[in-house]
Amino acid sequence: MNPMIASALFVFIYICSLFVTAQVLRNNSIVDIAWGMGFTGIGLVSLFFSGNFGSGNIVLAAMTAIWGVRLSLHIYRRNRGKGEDFRYAAWRKAWGRYFLVRSFFQVFMLQGFFMFIIALPISMANFSEGSLGAAMVPGILIWTCGFVLETVSDRQLVAFKRKSGNKGKIMKSGVWRYSRHPNYFGEALCWWGIFVAAYPISGSQVSVVGPITITYLLVFVSGVPLLEKHYENNPEYQAYAKSTSIFIPWFPKSK
Repeated sequence: MNPMIASALFVFIYICSLFVTAQVLRNNSIVDIAWGMGFTGIGLVSLFFSGNFGSGNIVLAAMTAIWGVRLSLHIYRRNRGKGEDFRYAAWRKAWGRYFLVRSFFQVFMLQGFFMFIIALPISMANFSEGSLGAAMVPGILIWTCGFVLETVSDRQLVAFKRKSGNKGKIMKSGVWRYSRHPNYFGEALCWWGIFVAAYPISGSQVSVVGPITITYLLVFVSGVPLLEKHYENNPEYQAYAKSTSIFIPWFPKSK
């Protein structure tokens, strides 16, 4: 089967299954937990149905799987026992009798659409069989930097929040000293790395839409803007924001 068609079918079935499960649990937040695993599925499904099991293809699937599994586990541990996220709970009230329809299209199918677009580098690479070569090394290095940064920043934030004395305080140490959203920057970097590593196999310039999309979403839609708005009335955060880069890690401004 064409790896693109296989990816699209997988995403549709995966998202529909998540939607049904979410309604049974009355918790649309599970779509956030399942986000990373969706990419893992796309990588493995497109690889399997393509029949192209070159070393390069396998490495790309592994990079995607490692990133996706870690992210889903992290979000699961963070949300465990907390019930439905406040955003979804608010929509549940606001949408009233149209909640099911709007949830299906505006939450689940929309995320499925973006999942498919973002994963284009690996789906398109599976059209061809590729060997692991020097041309893939820059992408693997970029992915590694992004993965390490995202993992470290998430762990530092979890450790910070576990300390009772930090309740209500803002994380400003570790990698968070150099960026207000280092985890999001690391995530974007991972997908730029996957694109660069996949390019020698796919040769497709179109697949650059994937990393552009995830970067745009993180910086302008669902990542940075939501948290910046959440803390807009927090004096400590506003002072932190004046000296710290919003996305790309950089040295703090002197006060």
